[in-house]
Amino acid sequence: METVALSGQQTTFAVEQPVRWPADNRQYGSDVIAETIRALGIEFVALTPGSSFRGLHDSLVNYLGNEEPRLLVCLHEEHAIAIAHGYAKVTGRLMAAAVHANIGLMHASMAIYNAWCDREPMLVIGATGPVDAMRRRPWIDWIHTSRDQGALVRPFLKWDDQPASAGAAREALVRAVGIAETLPKGPVYINLDSEMQEALLDAPLPDFETPRYRSPVDQGPSLHAVHDVAERLRNAGNVLFLMGRVSRSEADWANRIELAERVGARVATDLKVGAAFPTDHGLHMTTPFKFMNPELAEAIKSADVIVAFEWVDLAGTLSAALGYGKAASAHMVHVSLDHTIHNGWSLDHQALAPVDLHVACAPDLFVKALLQQELPERKQIAARSEPGFAASAGPQITVSELGRTLRTAVGDRDTCLIRLPLSWDPRSWPFRHPLDYLGSDGGGGLASGPGMAVGGALALKGTGRLPVAILGDGDFLMGGTAVWTAVHYDLPLLIVIANNQSYYNDEIHQERVARTRGRPVENRWIGQRLTDPPIDLSAFVESQGATGFGPVTDHAQLENALRQAIATVEAGGVAVVDVRVAPGYEGGAAANSTNPSSASKG
Repeated sequence: METVALSGQQTTFAVEQPVRWPADNRQYGSDVIAETIRALGIEFVALTPGSSFRGLHDSLVNYLGNEEPRLLVCLHEEHAIAIAHGYAKVTGRLMAAAVHANIGLMHASMAIYNAWCDREPMLVIGATGPVDAMRRRPWIDWIHTSRDQGALVRPFLKWDDQPASAGAAREALVRAVGIAETLPKGPVYINLDSEMQEALLDAPLPDFETPRYRSPVDQGPSLHAVHDVAERLRNAGNVLFLMGRVSRSEADWANRIELAERVGARVATDLKVGAAFPTDHGLHMTTPFKFMNPELAEAIKSADVIVAFEWVDLAGTLSAALGYGKAASAHMVHVSLDHTIHNGWSLDHQALAPVDLHVACAPDLFVKALLQQELPERKQIAARSEPGFAASAGPQITVSELGRTLRTAVGDRDTCLIRLPLSWDPRSWPFRHPLDYLGSDGGGGLASGPGMAVGGALALKGTGRLPVAILGDGDFLMGGTAVWTAVHYDLPLLIVIANNQSYYNDEIHQERVARTRGRPVENRWIGQRLTDPPIDLSAFVESQGATGFGPVTDHAQLENALRQAIATVEAGGVAVVDVRVAPGYEGGAAANSTNPSSASKG
């Protein structure tokens, strides 16, 4: 293994170096596919190896030399998809993940669904045994060949195809990437016939000018919508912006701040998606949240104009604030392209929201267009003060204490919080940059956190940002072998496990059911606790080459353990800190919710 420079970044990346061989004039179907992946600018292909794409694997290694793209070997297909997901959340661009036949796609399906719900792009490369039954090997090629393999995941894909020739595969890949990276973004799937991959071409294919087939899609707003909303903002006395799925661009971040300041709009953000607005800005009206809180409910009731910028579950937010089925008295503007991706299988479109104007365009393009209109002069905005916290009174470390102590240990380092647990207290850490926080997994599926942390670390390497993922113990235990991939490829990463030794969110659900039925709440823990024996997470990660710390159980130990872990990461390592925390949602998103029972498992 040697280190090579990552494109566009001053860093090195560990890569398996293939033996060089003298090139010849022969070309196989998978060679064309590999060349196309390179031409599309895809830097990485995460994979769990499988014989159905052995032809493509050979082409990426022996034909292209494991350079542009580079292979990332993973221990599970879910990890491969989650790594691509985390990478996209940082960069806004897709990477590829290859999964083996129908069985690998089945493993990958939940992680693909997460990316779909999170509207993040990725290219999933699949493969099947020979479509021609005369070409199939006995037994294995039959059980790994499906009539319509894409049907396994089609309800949560933007597009899929099963090309029958190398030329068709080239065009399918280019089309797929364009579709995946057009808002609303999402995963695409290309299924490659193993026989087509391994077939020797009779002659080279005609040249293909890839850039000309990837022209960007214009998603700007109509002038009518811009003028209408600008007029309403000029005349409104009480404006509320709901900032949802927006870009990671620093320029777009600055535009959102400028627009809010120009019109004096109060701003709300949501922990289900990444940082969209500085949370300690004077106009940020409350801490970020996953569910409704009283301050936002009052703001919705009193606003003259509400502009939702790709807000996740607008109808649910309005119902939680106003009551089911009630519309806001404010003039409602919804800036979103999400309706273009909805289908009849997945209900992630949420309820239908009552709005007065639906602007079908990219949210940040609408912000930019509004700034070009005549708006009020910039207003003086008072700074938002840091919240005060009482010291933890109990014997156990709380999640709030964990967040505050980690922030102290991090100091003035630029940090990216890749993932946060459901019990996170948003008061403990302000977001001041679009990469300060990347958001949730989208689909609420456990096991995604470790892989997304590795993908985020991959994208962040060389940027100077400290990649940090704070995960629940249930999430980590389901996907923890993704740590090996980070160690193997020298991807510095800090994972902190908020370990309450339970599927605690479901303990709360069991308590609610028991109270409703007049049954003993003392039994809520049965079938939930991850104890007896306690799981040695430090030994688990050290077996994969990472450095484990903990279990940390004492208040006095916490900051020192975190500082040591950060030093390990800054030296190029992977550190995992097991922090035993008190179960509960003190100060966290779920505790502030008017509807905590809707929380997903965490």
